[in-house]
Formats: sequence, structure tokens, C-alpha cells
Amino acid sequence: MISRTVIDEQASRLADEVISLRRDFHQHPELGFEEERSSSVIAEYLKALGIEVKTGIAKTGVVGLLRGNTPGKTVMLRADMDALPIQELNEVDYCSENPGVMHACGHDGHMAVLLGTAKLLSSMRDQIKGQVKFVFQPAEENLGGARVMIEEGILENPKVDTAFGLHLISLLPYGYIGCRKGAFMASIDIFTLRVLGRAGHSAMPGGSVDAIGLSAEVILNLEDHIKKSLPADSQIVVNMGTIHGGTAPNIVADKVELTGTVRALNETDRSSIRVLLEGFLRETTTARDGSYTLDYVNGYPVTFNDDAMTGLVMRTAASIAGNANVIEMPPTMASEDMSFYLKEVPGCFFFVGAGSMDPALNQPHHNPRFTIDERALEMGVRMMASIAVDYLEIA
Repeated sequence: MISRTVIDEQASRLADEVISLRRDFHQHPELGFEEERSSSVIAEYLKALGIEVKTGIAKTGVVGLLRGNTPGKTVMLRADMDALPIQELNEVDYCSENPGVMHACGHDGHMAVLLGTAKLLSSMRDQIKGQVKFVFQPAEENLGGARVMIEEGILENPKVDTAFGLHLISLLPYGYIGCRKGAFMASIDIFTLRVLGRAGHSAMPGGSVDAIGLSAEVILNLEDHIKKSLPADSQIVVNMGTIHGGTAPNIVADKVELTGTVRALNETDRSSIRVLLEGFLRETTTARDGSYTLDYVNGYPVTFNDDAMTGLVMRTAASIAGNANVIEMPPTMASEDMSFYLKEVPGCFFFVGAGSMDPALNQPHHNPRFTIDERALEMGVRMMASIAVDYLEIA
């Protein structure tokens, strides 16, 4: 049996190396399905550890397989790799060198944590029963890289029995671990709505249909209409993200295009929302002699944590961070494509606190000044390595 003390000591020795890896990834961010340099760095690092490596999965994904000394179950540990189209405003010596691209969501840290975990576990492979599959996944940010990796077979050969992933998060201070059983993060679907009217002169609008005014009515009333049509305890968010319409100030606009997202915490509400959305749009637009078209794309499902695997994570977290620092969090309306893995195998996705106590440094995710408390990286390594060991020893 691998002791927690040994894992803690190894993680502590690796702390500076993991910080260095994170800063290197931060300095060289890459967008989804373009993570060529990150993929190369990861593959070479894993090969140097004597881990079996497959590359080119879902274009830039990397999978490493660590085989233990005796046969057993297979646990999957996942990190996402992609950055965001954001111009970094942090003034640090490892600031992004790629204009307009930044690791503003912690994925640089996720890669570094999983490499540190791989190095830690590879040093004790003769004591491991079963296999650990390290999955470095491209394109988490709205592109669904997890779905593509599943389609290309990463849950097989050997078959994955359980999957775990973490997210460094600024909502929690360093030292805290957050998780919950069941629905943890919302689904997300994306739509493009075109509200159609009839153009005319703004001085004589009688024969026209104002698509801008009609769009305003849709924006103001859509979410309330849907919420009133669902059970009282439903948690949903409908958000308009963009709006484009009109050609000149003296022309009644005949078309407005809006894009937005729909989020829900259970699949029943999720499937109902589209029907309710269509009904509302039909009723609202036809009442004013307008019409609409709707392109609706199913995005990520609800991130649903298995009860038993979440229990394992929370017990492990308590042994590392202390009972008082393990938070049973409310569900969040943010979304994650870790959800695709958790639909296929039982597992758990959890948060590692990486927020600073200094408000000036504790910026939200996707902000050009986002950063993390780098002490959280060692915590992440301790968590991932301990979860893998704990699972394989009881499986």
C-alpha cells in the first residue's frame, strides 16, 4: 500500500517543477485543436518517464498509460489543454507570448498538475495495482474535445473503469477543495436566432415590421416565460450573448441576429427548454406579423458526479486539506465537457481552490488579468495522485 505520507513528500519535492511547467504552458498558450506545442511537450515528458504514449488523438490530444506491477482496474485522470482568445494584461515574466491568446481559465495549471501526477505515480509503479490513464484533452472551451476523444476510443484498450478531473478555481481560496454528488455543473446549448420583420422608412413605419423592437421583446421576456413554464425548483439560465441588426438610423430593420446559450441542471429541463423556446418565439413574432429562424446546437450535457466516486474524492480531500476545508458546493451554471466522460463511466469532477486572498489578484476566469495561487498546483498533484491510488487499492 502506498502511504499518503510518501505521496505528500513526493508532491512537495515536485512543487517547483510543476510551477515551472505551468509557467511554460502559460507563456505559450494555444487555442482549441491547435495545441501542437503543448502536445509535443507533454508527449516528450511522459515518454521520458517510461509511460506508454499515444498522440494525435482528436488532432492534438495525448494519452499516457502507466501500467502497474499487478493487473487491476484502470483509472483515468484528465486535464484540458486549450487557451482562450484573450489578450493578457498581467505583467509577469511568463506572460503570454502569443498575441490575443491567453491561459485565462487555469488549463495551463491542469496540464502541469497532471504531468506532476504522472511523474509521481511513475516513480512507484511497482506498487500500483492496475493502470492509470493520463488524458490530455484539447478544445474544452465550447468545442467539445472530450466528445471527439471518446469517439476516437480513449475509454478503451484498456477499458476505463472510472474518470476524475479537477479545475483550479478562483472562487475558492487556496487550501479548499469543492465538490458535490450528482449534478455539479450545468449543460450548455448554443443557439442562433434570426428575428425577421419587414423593412420600411422610419418616418412611415406603418407598413413595416420592426425586427429590432421585436427582438427587444424577445430578449426581455424569453427567460421569464421559460422559467414560468418549468417546475418551480428548476435551475436554468437563458442568456443572449450577441445582437446584430439594422443598416441605417432611418430604416426600420427587417432582420436581427442574436446568439445565446441555454443552461440547465437536469436533462429533463434541458430537453423541455427548446420546445418552450420555439413556442414563445412563434407566438411572439407572429403576433406582430414577424417570423424567425432558429439554429439550435446541443453542447455539453450536465456534469454529473457519481455518488461513490464523489465520496472517495471527498474522503481523500479531507485527508489532504482537512475536513473544514472540504466544501460541499452548490451546483454551478458553468459548463464542462468533462461531462461527456462522466456519461460513459462513473467518476467525479472537483474544484481545487486557487484564489488569492488579495482581491486585486483574485480575478474571475476568462478575465485578461486572471491568475492562480500557484500553491494550488501542489495540492492538485496530491489530490490526483491520491485519488488514483485510493481507487486502485479498493477496486
